[in-house]
Amino acid sequence: MPSPAAMTFADAQADMRRAYLDGAPGMLTSAAVWCAAGVVALCMSPGRALWTLFIGAAFIHPVSVLLAKLLGRTGKHSQGNPLGQLAGATTVWLVLSCVIAYGVAQHEILWFFPAMLFIIGGRYMTFASLFGMRIYWICGFALAAAAYGLVQFHAVPAVAAFAGAAIEAGFGVAIMVMSPGKEGAAAPAAAGRG
Repeated sequence: MPSPAAMTFADAQADMRRAYLDGAPGMLTSAAVWCAAGVVALCMSPGRALWTLFIGAAFIHPVSVLLAKLLGRTGKHSQGNPLGQLAGATTVWLVLSCVIAYGVAQHEILWFFPAMLFIIGGRYMTFASLFGMRIYWICGFALAAAAYGLVQFHAVPAVAAFAGAAIEAGFGVAIMVMSPGKEGAAAPAAAGRG
């Protein structure tokens, strides 16, 4: 890996892909959190499901780093990788956006999970630049489209949470399948690199 001073944008993206297995462990961990929220919404209450999603989200990064390490990756990008700052900024944006989603839930609980789908979809669109993978644009739009549809059909919170889980799990598996070997060799353009 080149020194941070000599690191090109493409190098930085490759470093992120290598370290985090193209982001697949994070997406699969997030899908598990959405699924847990769906179960809580179904068996307990939408309010408890909201907190399940928020509390579970705090564990997504550490669990995904652990999964990346178990799958032979470092779970840590190179020091000085400028995309590390973008990843941090998107996390701050996500936390601030959760405050808005919480406010929306106080007005109408049916809108909470769709609001979170819009937020997560927007964050995944930035992952297209972080990882250099067009599939994150598709995932972001899929989450946003699901959110819109869920609001239009007045879907109950459990359905909305399970929709988020299904979409993230599907894309997480697709990214994992497309992921190159441990060396992080470039995958063909058809695999969604951009």
